[in-house]
Amino acid sequence: MAPESHATMSGGFQTFATKTSQIVGSKWAFTIATVAIVLWAVTGPLFHYSDTWQLVINTATSVLTFLVVFLIQNTQNRDARALHLKLDEVIHAIGKAHNEMIQIETLSDKDLEDLAAHFKRIRRELVEPKSDTGPKS
Repeated sequence: MAPESHATMSGGFQTFATKTSQIVGSKWAFTIATVAIVLWAVTGPLFHYSDTWQLVINTATSVLTFLVVFLIQNTQNRDARALHLKLDEVIHAIGKAHNEMIQIETLSDKDLEDLAAHFKRIRRELVEPKSDTGPKS
């Protein structure tokens, strides 16, 4: 596959995923889903609450849920990546900041735990009262 077609396909999917996630997350999508469930429930007596009647809603909701999970994950991945890049820019722009903090999301879990422990120690040192202030009167 040529790099141009991959970029076009990737951009096309991104556009589709973004627009679809906006639609699925709207009040109108919720309203339509609610109306569909109510209509399905109302038709129960007409279909004598048959297995086929139940299978229709189970299949529809399972397929939609399956597809929407991937859209949500794509959106979350994109948002998290953009947020990390923004934070990296802020870290880079602040003179006192530790530039080694840029892209720490790529570190191992052990490295992140060690870093969290380091900042916990720093916070404790800043918050706990100094013991070398002498006796109190």
